[in-house]
Amino acid sequence: MSTIHPAQITKVLPDSIAAEIGFEVGDAIVSINSTQPRDLIDYQFLCADEILELEVLDRSGTTHHIEIEKDYDQDLGLEFATALFDGLIQCNNRCPFCFIDQQPPGKRDSLYFKDDDYRLSFLYGSYLTLTNLSEREWQRIEQMRLSPLFVSVHATEPEIRIRLLKNQRAGKILKQIKWFQDRRLQIHAQVVVCPGINDGQHLEQTLKDLASFHTGEIPAVASVAVVPVGLTRFRPQEDELIPVTREKAQEVISQVQTISQKFRQKFGSGFAWLADEWFLIAGEELPSEAEYEEYPQIDNGVGSIRLFIKQFTSTAAELLPPKIDQPQKLTWVVGNAVEKAFQPILKQLNAVENLEINMQALSSNYWGQKISVTGLITGHDLLLNLQDQDLGKGILLPQIMLKHGELVFLDDMTVAEVATKLNTKIFPISGIEELINTCIS
Repeated sequence: MSTIHPAQITKVLPDSIAAEIGFEVGDAIVSINSTQPRDLIDYQFLCADEILELEVLDRSGTTHHIEIEKDYDQDLGLEFATALFDGLIQCNNRCPFCFIDQQPPGKRDSLYFKDDDYRLSFLYGSYLTLTNLSEREWQRIEQMRLSPLFVSVHATEPEIRIRLLKNQRAGKILKQIKWFQDRRLQIHAQVVVCPGINDGQHLEQTLKDLASFHTGEIPAVASVAVVPVGLTRFRPQEDELIPVTREKAQEVISQVQTISQKFRQKFGSGFAWLADEWFLIAGEELPSEAEYEEYPQIDNGVGSIRLFIKQFTSTAAELLPPKIDQPQKLTWVVGNAVEKAFQPILKQLNAVENLEINMQALSSNYWGQKISVTGLITGHDLLLNLQDQDLGKGILLPQIMLKHGELVFLDDMTVAEVATKLNTKIFPISGIEELINTCIS
């Protein structure tokens, strides 16, 4: 069993119960009502009570016992260094397409850490395989009703899934989904298509098997995302993987759209969704907005471009002025996968008098890719492509290129390093409002 560490506080929200009591950054919660929380799920569950007895360790290492009376479900107003106080559940699969194994050696340790943790799946929508769960974890999912979870299925035929995950336990996936169905719990599934292994008839079988669980009031499988395998030049030589070609992308689009059409007639929903990348690789138009329904797989890149354009248009109508007082020139860096799709946005920004936005749509030399999504562009790629260019007042940099919560690219270069080498300012941008406000301020 992993050791449970006190939950270290990194933020105390203003005007919260915690701020009123005098909690400070660096304090840590040891227990709530005599129970040590293993993770954020336990913390939220324990804090729902009206009377809380907290054991707290302050920054100097002194223990305090605090009693709090509050409304049921009222939040204390604390944020923590990590969501898991007892460490990550590590992954014991050896999937050949795992991004962790497709990185160069010698970077920071955290880049090579493989997790397969159901708690991160429940809290943040990250994908897990279900092969690493102990009996105790299955019981906890059931008792705490941790649903929906996000599951990497890849294939439902046991021998194909075992071949992909390199793990004998991977063949139990249909039994495991049945377990969710019996308990009225849900999953969202993803299938990473590896040409020659789980495509063609195997992909069709997987989608049909998953659709058989899309029944009843609470369908055990709520939706499926079909995603192309992403390969980098650092991948192991013996991985038996083939990159997705333009022809293969066109074939998968046609196959999944045909199957999805049948699902639409049967369920009133498309159920299986193609990630935007398929259309970018195939050089085809993205589906219309209506086809994405409620965007059930948005975090998997399904419909994210359409949604971004839609949200940009409505936000721009409110925030974008016809003209700005001072002339302003900026460079917007994106992955070349979205170059064509983002032209309407670029046109709207450049329609503002005195504003000039130049888009630099890059592919990633660092990963060795011809077509790159924005999130994979690295500091190396910026230096390679933007040296000696007129970048104007600076670079608009989508935050998706940076490690979560840090100003560091995936290749370990920092934003400050790249800004110094390019002799320019870099404006990390998260979201549409920030993009527009930075352009016009």
